[in-house]
Amino acid sequence: MSIRAVTLDPDLVLGAYAVGVFPMADHRDAAGVHWVEPRRRAILPLDGFHLSRSLRKVVAADRFRVTADKAFADVLSLCAQAVDDRPETWINSDIEQVFVALHARGFAHSIECWDGDRLVGGLYGLALGRAFFGESMVSRATDASKVALAWLVARLRAGGFTLLDCQFQTDHLASLGAVEIGRKRYIALLGAALSGADGRSLILSGAGAGDFGALDRLGALPAAGPASSTTVSGPVSGKAIVQLLVQTS
Repeated sequence: MSIRAVTLDPDLVLGAYAVGVFPMADHRDAAGVHWVEPRRRAILPLDGFHLSRSLRKVVAADRFRVTADKAFADVLSLCAQAVDDRPETWINSDIEQVFVALHARGFAHSIECWDGDRLVGGLYGLALGRAFFGESMVSRATDASKVALAWLVARLRAGGFTLLDCQFQTDHLASLGAVEIGRKRYIALLGAALSGADGRSLILSGAGAGDFGALDRLGALPAAGPASSTTVSGPVSGKAIVQLLVQTS
């Protein structure tokens, strides 16, 4: 189901995600967005992430320097760019502006993959309660988006999240463990992720909500190299991320 909307503001977007609806534009230069509510939804069970042998080696070797929330606007902009195999994008200026505002309010987050000082991939999304809604991921180097997703899953596990919403199923996501479920099942999972044990909304109370920064407190170290003010997100190395992921994978 798709409903036309003209303008976006942060509170409107938060309310939409809380009931299973999200905005998309027809193209990069579109005026306004559609509110979308898929009949079939892709989710990635946090205990079902598929860490292949090859991806495990890439993560463990720290091929990329991985950070969180260090370059949100840059990741969003990179996701919105047209490329040869994706000449059009659903991220227009309205979506870009509202997500920058949501990031400033602590709801929207990014994972970045760097090759030296060059941003080569990452992802961004929205956190509400114990749910994380993945919006888009991008790769300008082999395996960069897969590494970003692996670090996201580790971060969500460490932070007590219970739902990773991927919106639409793709072969790429399926290869990493994503599954497709019906709307009724999705709404049940979403409701559980947004409510505490006492039934109160985690959006309003905050108590018991997922902690996107929990991974950092497990042992972050200053990143090596010229960007000395940057902090590596989460445990000291990719090997620690692999260990966290294979505990239940």
